[in-house]
Amino acid sequence: MNNVNKRKDFNDIITGRRAIANYDPSVKISREEMKEILTEATLAPSSFNMQPWHFLVIESPEAKATLLQLAPFNASQVNTSAAVIAVFGDLQIVTHAEEIYGKAVELGYMPQDVKDKKLAMSVPYFQNLSVEAKKESVLIDSGLVSMQLMLSARAHGYETNPMAGYKKDRIAEAFGLEADRFIPIMLISIGKAANAGHGSVRLPVEKVAQWK
Repeated sequence: MNNVNKRKDFNDIITGRRAIANYDPSVKISREEMKEILTEATLAPSSFNMQPWHFLVIESPEAKATLLQLAPFNASQVNTSAAVIAVFGDLQIVTHAEEIYGKAVELGYMPQDVKDKKLAMSVPYFQNLSVEAKKESVLIDSGLVSMQLMLSARAHGYETNPMAGYKKDRIAEAFGLEADRFIPIMLISIGKAANAGHGSVRLPVEKVAQWK
């Protein structure tokens, strides 16, 4: 595929994205393909590459019934989508630091001494942050991975809808997660759209950008 076609495909993905409320309930997403979508999403950047996100793929009728109690105003998305992905930020930011940087050394992405320096700097930094500062950090990183997830879904032929209207104070415990560790970021419904969705207006760049 040449660069012109690649650019056209990308433009189709970003300009055709809509927040979909109704999906074709007969269309399911296989575990294998969902893993591909999530893998592509996790290529998003994060502070010091710590990847402090956690995905809960809610797809079974039982899990959806639990979610529906927490997100009653998003019933259509919950009931008709192939799945709803709950994105969480992990406040134990450095949990996978050794694994991430060790693998980077193994693959030849960095030498051992660089790994040691990066971990010696980043691990104490995150461990000494206040809870509020940790929340701010994982909120940014989890927002980046969420957007990439939605674009990846479109590239696979699915549509999404990011949702914030749910009982965030209850969702972690409702699904067996540690509420003091995993903070809810958003819900993302995913599936085959039952309709095209509505277009939406964006402000012109001149309204939202400055050059100095």
